[in-house]
Parts: sequence; structure tokens; C-alpha cells
Amino acid sequence: MKIERLSQDKIRIFLTFDDLSERGIHKDDMWREIPKVHELFSEMMDQAYTELGFDASGPLAVEVFALPAQGMVVIVTRGKMNAHAHDGGHTLEEDDADDEIYEMEVTLEQSDIVMYSFRDFEDVIAVSKQLQSSNLTEDGKLYSYNGKWILALEPALIDSSKHNAVIALLAEYGEATSVTYAMLEEYGKVIMSESAIGQICLHFKF
Repeated sequence: MKIERLSQDKIRIFLTFDDLSERGIHKDDMWREIPKVHELFSEMMDQAYTELGFDASGPLAVEVFALPAQGMVVIVTRGKMNAHAHDGGHTLEEDDADDEIYEMEVTLEQSDIVMYSFRDFEDVIAVSKQLQSSNLTEDGKLYSYNGKWILALEPALIDSSKHNAVIALLAEYGEATSVTYAMLEEYGKVIMSESAIGQICLHFKF
């Protein structure tokens, strides 16, 4: 579980599928109101407070993005307390009610985009060469984001029998990223908007 602060009132939590399975949670459970998910959320908020000093009191907007090969991204935004809420505006303490610690407005989205980040452009070239020479794919978008290169692939454009081989190569050279596609589109810079792997192989020779 990785937690990072995006702003004073917003954090991002990256959960791998191992994080979920260790707690007996299947990714589809995140769509359901079950005690295990509440326990996981409480654990995430405790860790966010310990690591970042993020106080999760008051209303929270929670966005959950499912990423097919990497895990899940949870974005938590802290809202302002309403003046009339909770007995004249007092923060609801855990002792007051076990079941109502957090006021959550949950948004769930599933993304099929596979994204891996690379520190060095040489790694992007290397993985592109491998993907092309293995006849796996020449597709993809290349972004620059936060000092890293991010390769985004649309699984629908890749033969389903080759998915695992593509993921294995991407994981060998880069690492799964917790950035959502929406954030990439908004804050990242598009370097190659289509056929990124094919273009890289064409322009960069070893």
C-alpha cells in the first residue's frame, strides 16, 4: 500500500492486488458495502494519518479506480464540515459511533488502460524493441509526467492471447504506476499520441 499527498485536502492510495488478497478482499468487493472493505478503509486512513498527518474527519469524497494489471487507486478528498452537521459542527469522533466514522461519497470507475512508468527513456526504447520484435504490439501512447515516462496501452488493441507477455515485458523494464488515465490526460504531456511503440522503434535504433 502506497500513500501520497496530492494537496492539503487530497491523497492518493495505491493498492496492489496482493494488498487486497492479504486481507481476503477480491477486487469486485470494492463495489460492495462489506465489513472487510470498511476495515481496509479504516486501515488506509490510519496509515494516511501516521505517514502524512492527513486527518480524515468530516465528509470525504472517495474515488476508486480499478486498473487491470496493477491494482486499485483510491483518491480521497476531504470536504468542509457543514455548520449544522454533527451536533452543531463538532467533528464526529470514533467513540460516538463505530459505524459512522467517515461520511463517504464513493465513485467507482474501471479503466482498461495498462500503464507503466519508466525512469529512463533508454528503458522505454528497450521495452519497445522487445514488444515489437516479439510481435506483441506497436500501439500505445507515451506521456511525460512528474519526471517519468509513462507508456499507456489499450488492451482492446492487443491480441488477448498476448496480454500476459506484454505485461511481463513492461514489468521487466518499468513499474506499474498508480496514476489514473484521467490525471495523465489532465496533468501529463502527450509525447506520442498513437502507435508509440512503433514510432519509438522507427526513430531510435540501437
